[in-house]
Amino acid sequence: MNTTTAQDGAISVAAFDAADYLEDDEMMAEYLSAALEDPNPDVFLMAVRDVARARGMARLAIDAGVGRESLYKALRPGAKPRYETVAKLVRALGVQLHAEPAEEEPVTPA
Repeated sequence: MNTTTAQDGAISVAAFDAADYLEDDEMMAEYLSAALEDPNPDVFLMAVRDVARARGMARLAIDAGVGRESLYKALRPGAKPRYETVAKLVRALGVQLHAEPAEEEPVTPA
């Protein structure tokens, strides 16, 4: 982490970038799995973007068979990419998404 101290004594800290810490396939897969647990779909797309940046956007675009500009557009905040695009990216990242029964929340008597 980069920190600097200004003349007035204030400390400046570099922004956190998850892509800097995604070092291997297992860590990337765990990161994506954790993002899938969030009900907000933008969290998963942000995680895919972080993993893509860790792997290399140009390489991912080639592996997924999409244009680099299309990849950036699909993963920008607020984007609503098609399922087909997300599936291509996930396959190109070398991960699998799994479905399993949700744990039922205990019912509280009224």
